[in-house]
Amino acid sequence: MPQHPAPSPAPGTAAPGGFSDDTRPVPRDRGPVGPATPPPPAVPTARPAEQPAPEDLPPAGAATAVPADARTEAAATEVTEDGTADDDAPAAAPDTAGTDAAPAPDPAHDTVVLTGGPATDAPATRTTEATPPATGTSAPATTAPDTDASAPDTDAPDTDASDTVSLGAPVPAAAPAETVTDGPPRTAGGSTGTDGPGPGGPGSAPAPRRPWWRRPAALVPAGLLAVLGLGYGVDLLVAGDDVPRNTVVAGVDIGGLSRASAATELEERLAPRVAADHVVVADDVETTLSPATAGIALDVDATLDAADDQPLNPWTRLVSVFSEREVAPVITGEDTALAAQVDTIATQVDRPPVDATITLEGTTPSVVEPADGRTLDREGAADAISTALASGGDPQTPIELPVDVEPVRVGSEEAQRVLDETVTPGLAAPVTVSSQDGAVSVEIPAQAIAASLTFTPEDSGELTVAVDPAALQTAMGEEFAAFGTPAEDARFEVSGGSVRVVPSVDGTGVDPAALAGQLLAVLPDPAPRTVTAELGPVPAELTTQEAEALGIREEVSSFTTTTGNNASGTNIRVVAGEVDGALVLPGETFSLNEYTGPRGTAQGYVPANVISGGELSTAVGGGISQFATTMFNAVFFAGLEDVYHKPHSFYISRYPAGREATVYEGQIDLQWRNDTDTGIYVDTQWTPASSGGSITVTFYGTKRYEVEAIEGARRNVRTPAVQEKVDDGDCIPQGGAPGFDITVTRVFRDLQSGAEVRRETFETTYAAEAVIRCVAPPAENESGGEPGGDEPDADTPPAEPTA
Repeated sequence: MPQHPAPSPAPGTAAPGGFSDDTRPVPRDRGPVGPATPPPPAVPTARPAEQPAPEDLPPAGAATAVPADARTEAAATEVTEDGTADDDAPAAAPDTAGTDAAPAPDPAHDTVVLTGGPATDAPATRTTEATPPATGTSAPATTAPDTDASAPDTDAPDTDASDTVSLGAPVPAAAPAETVTDGPPRTAGGSTGTDGPGPGGPGSAPAPRRPWWRRPAALVPAGLLAVLGLGYGVDLLVAGDDVPRNTVVAGVDIGGLSRASAATELEERLAPRVAADHVVVADDVETTLSPATAGIALDVDATLDAADDQPLNPWTRLVSVFSEREVAPVITGEDTALAAQVDTIATQVDRPPVDATITLEGTTPSVVEPADGRTLDREGAADAISTALASGGDPQTPIELPVDVEPVRVGSEEAQRVLDETVTPGLAAPVTVSSQDGAVSVEIPAQAIAASLTFTPEDSGELTVAVDPAALQTAMGEEFAAFGTPAEDARFEVSGGSVRVVPSVDGTGVDPAALAGQLLAVLPDPAPRTVTAELGPVPAELTTQEAEALGIREEVSSFTTTTGNNASGTNIRVVAGEVDGALVLPGETFSLNEYTGPRGTAQGYVPANVISGGELSTAVGGGISQFATTMFNAVFFAGLEDVYHKPHSFYISRYPAGREATVYEGQIDLQWRNDTDTGIYVDTQWTPASSGGSITVTFYGTKRYEVEAIEGARRNVRTPAVQEKVDDGDCIPQGGAPGFDITVTRVFRDLQSGAEVRRETFETTYAAEAVIRCVAPPAENESGGEPGGDEPDADTPPAEPTA
C-alpha cells in the first residue's frame, strides 16, 4: 500500500496523532462544522474498507483519511487554535502525484483514522489532521461523519459526531480508512490504550457485541411478562369453574362461589324480591302488580350462564380484582300475561279528557271542573316493569309507569263565563211563544228550557251553548199542537186478508229548529221575554214512502185460541187492543211487557185466575197468558227468532203442548226479534161467541219459509198428587193433570222447493197439576167436602213463579 508523506503541522495545530487545543465536547445534535456537501453523483458508493494489518498502518504523524464528503467541499474553512474557522484561507488540492488510485471513500461507512497519540480511557474524539498541501495552501476543513449511525448501540461510549476537525497534511486519496468501533480508543498502531496481549492489548480484535436478547432493555420486559403470565395462569387455575370474582347480580354478591352455591344465593335472596307484589304508580293512581300473575320470574340458570364464564382477557381479570362486575339478572315472562296485568292497571289509569262544562240539576246550574285525559303507555309500562324487576329492587319502592296526558280544550273560566252570561239569566223566567196574530200563546217554562240546553266544547277553547229542538219538543209535549195542524203517519190497513198502506199526511206547526234559535237568542235578556212562532210544515214520523219500503204486503203467519166468556176473556180483549197495529221494524225486538206497559185497573184490566205456587189464585190482569200463547205461536210459524218465552208450570189442555207461553207483569215476559229484512205488522182480532170467544194474532210482512211443527211423544209422565185444602173463602178446586216432558221441533222449508232449510227444537217440562179438594172448616163440615169446580180457563204466573 503506498504511503503518503506527512507534512509538517501548520502553525497553531496539534501534532499528528494528538489533539487540538479546543477539545471541548460538542452536543450530539450540532452536526458537523461548516456546510456538508453530498458526494458528487459521479462517485459511486464504495464498500466499507477492510481493517489493515498492524504493519500496514501508517506511522504516527501520518495523515488520517478524510471522508469523501470532506474532500469534495468546494471551499475549506480553516480551524484555528481557539476553535474558530478562517474563511479567508485559500483552498488547495492535495498532491496525489505518484500514488495509486484509491477507491472513493464511502460516506456512509468510511471513518477517520485516529493517528498516534497518548492512549487514554476517555471517550475517543475523532479529529482529522490535515497537512498543508504541497503548494503551501490549506486543505479544506471538514467534519468526519459518524459511520456508526446505522449500527445498533452497544455498551461502549459513543463518539461525538461534531468533534473538531484540524487541517494538516493533504489526505491521500488511496489511503484506506479504518473502521472505528465502540470501546476504548485505538491508536494508529492498533493499540487500544493497554499493553500486553489479550483483550485490549496490542493487536487485539474489537470487542464483540452482545445479542439483543441479552441486553437489559430486552431482559427486563421479558422477565416482567413471564411473571405476569405465571400469575395469569395461576389465577385461571385457582378460579376453575367458580363464578368470576366480584360478580354482583342486582346487589347479590355471587363472586367466587360455585355454580350450585350461587344458584342457592340467587334463589334465596333475589328470586323472592322479583316474585313479590310490587307497588306501581301511574300519575295519581297507585296499585299493586303481581309478577306471579303476570308470568314473571327470575331465571336462575340463565342468569348464572351469563355470569359464570371466566373472562380470558388478562386486563379484564386484573381489573376485576379492584372493581365489581355487574351482571343483569335474566327475567322470564309471558308477554300475554304481562299485557293482561298492564291492561288491568290501564283500566284504573285511562280516562278521557273532561272539558269544563255546565250541569243542571233541575233548573240549578253548576260548573263541572275540567280534568286532563290520560292514557297508560302500555308498551312503556311493560318495559318499566321488566326493568324494575330485573334490577331486583325493593318491592315497596314504587315502579313509575309512563302516562300520556291529553289536555282539555275548555277551562273552568270559560264555563263560568257561559254560566254567568247565558244560563243563569236564561233560567230565571219562562219565555212566551205567541202566534203571529197573537191569538195563541204558549209559555215555555224554565224546566223545559233547562231540559233542552246543550253545551259543546270547541277546539278553540270556547264552550258553545245551544237549544236542542227535539229535546224542547219532547219537554213541551203536545203544547205546540196549538199552532197549526198535526201530521198523520202512514199506517197499514187490513181488509179481507190483505194489507195496504194508508198514506201519511204532513201537518203545520211550530218549526222546532227555528224556535230553538229564537229561544237561545233571548236567554241572556231579562224577563219578560217573548218570541213569535214561525209555522212551517211538520212531516209525519212514518211517511208513505217509508211504509211502502218496509215490504209489508202479505200474511206471514196466523194463530187462534179460544176462551170462555168470563173475566179472563175481558183481559184478553184489552191486551189484544193494545197490541193491535204494532209495527216491528227489521232487527227490532218486541217485548210484550214493554209494549203494553202497566196492566192494572186503570188500563181496564180486571181480576182473573192466575197460577201462584202451583195452585190457582186470583189477580188483576189474569188470563192474558192466553194472548201470550197465541202470539208465541204466530212467532213460531212465521219463522221469527224466539228471544225468550216461559211455558206454564203445568199443562193446560186448551194450549198446544210445548208451544205455549205465560207472562206476568214485571217478572215474566214474551220477547221475539224480527230477524228479517222487512217489517212485521201485528194484527189482532177478538171474535166474541156465546160460549166465550176467540183471539187471533196475524203477522203481515214478506213470507220467507214454510214452517212445520213436529210434536214428539209425551215422556216421563208424572201422576198428580191429591190434596185437601180447607176452604177459607179463597180455595179454588183443581181437577189435576199429569206432568210430562215433551220435545217440539220447528222445521224451516224453502217456499218454492219445500226442501228443509234447517230445524230447531224446544224442550218443555210440565209438573203434575195437583188435585185440590176444598173442604169446609171443621166447625161447619166435620166430614169434609167434595172437590168441585171446573178446569181453570186461564192462568197467569205469580210474582215468584214456581215450576
